[in-house]
Amino acid sequence: MSRIAARFEELRRAKRKALIPYITAGDPHPSITVPLLRALVEAGADIVELGVPFSDPMADGPVIQRSGERALKHGVGLADVLRMVGEFRRADSTTPIVLMGYANPIEAMGTTQFLRTAKAAGIDGVIVVDYPPEECAEFSAAAKEHDIDPIFLLAPTSTDKRIHDVARCGSGYLYYVSLRGVTGAAHLDLSDVAARIPKIRAATHLPIGVGFGIRDAESARRVAETADAVVIGSRIIQEIEAGAADQAVSRVKAFLKPIREALDASFTQ
Repeated sequence: MSRIAARFEELRRAKRKALIPYITAGDPHPSITVPLLRALVEAGADIVELGVPFSDPMADGPVIQRSGERALKHGVGLADVLRMVGEFRRADSTTPIVLMGYANPIEAMGTTQFLRTAKAAGIDGVIVVDYPPEECAEFSAAAKEHDIDPIFLLAPTSTDKRIHDVARCGSGYLYYVSLRGVTGAAHLDLSDVAARIPKIRAATHLPIGVGFGIRDAESARRVAETADAVVIGSRIIQEIEAGAADQAVSRVKAFLKPIREALDASFTQ
């Protein structure tokens, strides 16, 4: 059983919801990424999504774009991100880490080399935004052979065929993008999320995480009424960029901890 599957099984038994924060590797400075990862876990993260900086992030809104730009100014690339995860793993062998990014850096490294290095670093899952499931069966199979879960995105506009394709090719969990737009948009339609999740759940046994537009404890709690996990990215990046670099760890912990507490207060039996 993968670390991701094991974590969701633990949560299911405890009747808890997964909290999945996102940060961009190298933002605000490469030296702070590993301390940030540790801080997220200390604040109650169950799984962490770690963004790989990329120069043309088509699905990311302005907030995460800026975080990628800051990281790229420090020269952070995919190999650096994998080294950061390896450093994190020296003190934490249990928290699942999911890389989120785009195909170009992976293909520049070489798919086989990427998967080998990611496995050695301790990566548990990978979300490649521009790898649609119907076009990357080979990558998905190779990732699974390396015990890395290929995680795919679904959107409000996803067809029944896309839902079934994702359910067939994906593992770990499914990531439902809760709105039409880019990361950080504010128009989260909670009623639409509640209506869509049961349809997705009917097509898969995988846990369902919901992201894009979750900004506080209340929106996280309401999304978790139907989802298995809530993913929070842009609001965490805003906390990072709102203060000095040496304040990033404390600001992120202070932001995330009340969301963990709200989820546990609402769903732990």
